[in-house]
Formats: sequence, structure tokens, C-alpha cells
Amino acid sequence: MRRDTAPALSGEHSGHPHFAIETPPMRATTQAGFRLGIYVFKDAEIVDFAAPYGVFSVARRYDPELDVFMIADALRPVQAQAGFTVMPNYSFADAPAMDAFLIPGGFGTRQEMHNRRLFAFINGLPDSTLLTSVCTGSWIYARMGVLDGLPATNRKEPDRLEASGAGMVPIDRLAKLAPACRVSRARVVDAGRIVTAGGIAAGMEMGFHLLRRAGYAEDWISDVARTMEYARAYDLYRKDIEYATPDLRIAAS
Repeated sequence: MRRDTAPALSGEHSGHPHFAIETPPMRATTQAGFRLGIYVFKDAEIVDFAAPYGVFSVARRYDPELDVFMIADALRPVQAQAGFTVMPNYSFADAPAMDAFLIPGGFGTRQEMHNRRLFAFINGLPDSTLLTSVCTGSWIYARMGVLDGLPATNRKEPDRLEASGAGMVPIDRLAKLAPACRVSRARVVDAGRIVTAGGIAAGMEMGFHLLRRAGYAEDWISDVARTMEYARAYDLYRKDIEYATPDLRIAAS
């Protein structure tokens, strides 16, 4: 049975008799057992997928019913950027149930924009599954045409190659890939089923916002950020969210 609050951290167990932190209560509307599936592929950017995964990992200390896992095209090791190797929990063929599907960015998105197996997997997800991305992961949704008529974002800061003029800043390429999309410079853009985040470290805010979409109270999420020693950054970025409609803002508040 779901508890209204997680256990307090007290001196009786920690060895610090004057130290006690009471975890804020969860909302009654919290979606029980919210599951986040993160897609990993060759040359995916590590922080793009590790940041939201880390947020959920810490949040599970307060609500063990939360779940986060990795999905890949096939059930074999995947080499992300810089040789970082990941063993996925599921393959496309496993079709795991999830409440949100996240595509990270990275150099590999240039190939993934042409991955028809990925397109078929996304198209086969229930309409209730959120489609989310960090950084250049939104290029895949742009290529599929699902961003047409919606706001979305991408990485805004160029690397050295992109700044030299030899490449293109990812957010500008998003505009080229999806001319019918309203490109936003917000850190997180919530367009209902589609939720996109900016570059790399914005994966942290995506993780926190998905907890918000799962129905967790703002003070509960703030406490997760505090535990991660991320409180100042969270306070700085927590309002850098663009909602496609006022109704979405009300639902998330």
C-alpha cells in the first residue's frame, strides 16, 4: 500500500541526534508506479540519459514504486559517447510498459533520425505514453513529423565545430528539420504528450519535470533536488518551462 509520506531521517538511526528531515507528503493524485523508459543507442550523449535516470534513482528513495530503465534496439551492450558502454534492460521486442519514453541526444542522433525500427516502436506506443527528449533527441520527433504545430526545444549553445560555421547549432537544425514547429529557447517545453528539454545538463530538469507530470508535489520534488545537492540550480531552473497551453500549466502546478 502506498504511504502518504516516506520515513523521516532521524538521529536515532543516523547517529546525529539533532538531525531530522521530514519528507514532504506526496499528492493524492500521484500516478502510482510511474515508469520511465530511456532509449540508448550508439554515440548517445551520456549526461543526456544519465541525468534523468539519476533523478529517478534518487526519487526512488522516497517512493520505491517509481521505475526507470534502459531500452535499446536489441538486448546487447550499447556503446554511447566516449566508449561508455550500457547494457539495456529491454529491447524493442520486449515492448515494456512505460508512462514516458525518453530519447537522449548525442552524435548518434544523426543516424537515429533514419532508424525505421525506432519510428515503428514509437508509433506503437499507447497514446498515454509521454514522448520526451533531451538535447538533439528532439530531432527524431522532428523527423517523424510529431512536432508540427507544437513548441519544442533543443540545445542552444554551440560546440566549437558548430560555432566555427562548419556545423549548425542544434536548435537551428531543429527549426530546419521541423519548419512547422515553434522552436522555443526554454529549458523544458511541455506540449502535452510531447515534452522536450534543452542541451545535455537540461536532462536534470527533464527528470524533475517528469516527476511533476507524474503528479508529485512541488515541495516533494524540491526535496529530491535537495538530496542531490542540486537545490540552488533547481530553484534557478524550475520556472524555465514553457507550456503549450495554460491548461497544461494548471495540471502540472
